[in-house]
Amino acid sequence: MPAKGKHRRPKSSSFSRGIAVAGTGGAVLALPVIGATTAAAAPAAVHSAPAVKPVAAVKAGPTSYAVAAGDSLAKIADALDVSGGWKKLYEINRSVIGADPALIHPGLKLNLGGAAASTARDAAAGRADRSARTTTLAPAATTSYANNLDGWIKQSLDIMAQHGIPGTYNGIYRNIMRESSGNPMAINNWDSNAVAGTPSKGLLQVIQPTFLAFHVPGTPMDLYDPVANITAACNYAAKTYGSIDNVFGAY
Repeated sequence: MPAKGKHRRPKSSSFSRGIAVAGTGGAVLALPVIGATTAAAAPAAVHSAPAVKPVAAVKAGPTSYAVAAGDSLAKIADALDVSGGWKKLYEINRSVIGADPALIHPGLKLNLGGAAASTARDAAAGRADRSARTTTLAPAATTSYANNLDGWIKQSLDIMAQHGIPGTYNGIYRNIMRESSGNPMAINNWDSNAVAGTPSKGLLQVIQPTFLAFHVPGTPMDLYDPVANITAACNYAAKTYGSIDNVFGAY
C-alpha cells in the first residue's frame, strides 16, 4: 500500500458514526425466541365463553444462547428481545467476551441473565403469532455463499444491492488483488496510516476509523471479516469516488 494511504481517513464529519452493531441498522433478519407452553385452562361452563389461559402459567424464555457464525450482539439482542439491547447483553457477558463487544466468536455461550423478554409478556400483549419459536437465529438470507474470495465478493454484492451501494464483481476483485492479494488478514504496518497508529487491514486495506464510519448494517463489526471489509470499503468508495469500479490505485 503506498505511503499516500492517508486518503482512506474519512472526513471528520463522517466519524460521528460509532459502533452500531448490528447494524450498523442493522436490519436484522432473525426470528424471536422460543415460545413457551401454557397450562390447560379450567373447563368452561356450558354456554359460557372459553376460559382465558393464565399468563402466570407461561414459561419464561431461554437464559443462554450459543453464538453462531454471522451473529453480533445487536442481532442476538434484537432476535431474543433482550431488555436493554446489546449494551445490556455485553454488560452481562463482559467477562467472557472481553474488551471489544464486536468480537464474539461462534460457539461462545452468552448468559442472557434474565434479560430476555418472557413469553408471558407476549401473551399479555396478545401476540399469538409468536407462539411457535426456536432459539436459533434465522440466517440473514437463504442464499449459500462459498467461504472463499468468490463467495465473499458475491455476498458483499448482494448486501450492497440492498443498500444501494454501486460496484461490480470485477471492480471489487481488481482492487482486492492489488491491495491484499486476496488475504483477509493482510495488514500494512509501514505506511503513513500505520505510523499514525491506524494501519490498513483486510481484503481492501481499510483503516479502523473509516470502517466504523462506513460500516454497513447487516455485516459484522469486525474489520477483518471479509464481507464486512469489502462492503464498508465499497461504501466509502461510492461516497468518495462514485463506485469502487472507479478506483484504480491507492484510495
